[in-house]
Amino acid sequence: MRQKHVKGDLTVARGSSGIVAGLTAAAVAAVCFLAYQASANAPDSVAAPSAQTSGPTAAPSAKPKPTKEPLAVPEDSDTGARVVYALKDRRVWIVDDAEKTLRTFTVMPSTVSPLPGVYRVTSRSGSIKGSDGVLIEHVVRFASVDDVVVGFSAAQDDSMASPDPTAKTGGVRMKRADGDAVWTFATVGAKVVVVP
Repeated sequence: MRQKHVKGDLTVARGSSGIVAGLTAAAVAAVCFLAYQASANAPDSVAAPSAQTSGPTAAPSAKPKPTKEPLAVPEDSDTGARVVYALKDRRVWIVDDAEKTLRTFTVMPSTVSPLPGVYRVTSRSGSIKGSDGVLIEHVVRFASVDDVVVGFSAAQDDSMASPDPTAKTGGVRMKRADGDAVWTFATVGAKVVVVP
C-alpha cells in the first residue's frame, strides 16, 4: 500500500515536471519572439552594432542629417525681395534680394486667410480703424478673399489680440515695431508670398 502511494506521488511529480518543462519552453519561446520583434523594430540609433562596426576605429555608416534652422525662411517661398507669410507657423519673414532675412516675427492671423501663392502689395494706409473697430496703423494690403481685404497691420496700442472668430476680418496683426518694418519694406507692388 505504501509503495502504491509512493508510485502515485512519483507519477504526479513526473506529470508536474512535464507541465513545468512545457511552460518553461513556451515562456522562453515567447521571450525570444518578443526580443526579435523589439530588435527588428528598434530605430538605427539604438540597434546593436554589427560585428563589422564593433571596433573603436569603425566609421559611421551615414552622416547625420543637418537639422533645419527653426526660424529659416520656408524653402518653397519663391526668391528675391519679398515678405513671406507662413499660415501654419503664424510667422512673417522680410527677405532682401540677396536672400538674407532682415527680420522675422510672429503674427496673429486674421479670420480670413489667403490661399498659398504669390501676391503683390496693392495699397497701403498709415492709420485707420480696422473692421473689428481697433485703431490700426501701417496697413499693407496684398490680397482679397470673398470680398474681404487681407493685409498686415499693427494695433496702435501694440496689442496682438485674437480677432473675433465670428467676424470676417482680413487683418494680420503684428507688434508696432514689426509693423514699422513691414511698412518700410513692403511698398506698393512689393512681393508677398503666402505659404501653408
